[in-house]
Amino acid sequence: MMILLYKSKKLLKEAKGQKLKYRETSLFGPEYKDNGSFCGSNRPTISGTGGKEFFATVTMKDGLIEKVS
Repeated sequence: MMILLYKSKKLLKEAKGQKLKYRETSLFGPEYKDNGSFCGSNRPTISGTGGKEFFATVTMKDGLIEKVS
């Protein structure tokens, strides 16, 4: 599961229409997709961004955040 570099899910939702800030963690190839959905989380102890731990499904369209749930 990729690491989403946002301090809260609210800040991630506010980034709609922008490029995603993330860190890949998979040993089996990239999880990020320019078009499509994937799951991610903020793990403050791993990412160093601080904030709350959260999990989210992110939908991307043409390389920009379209939806967060």
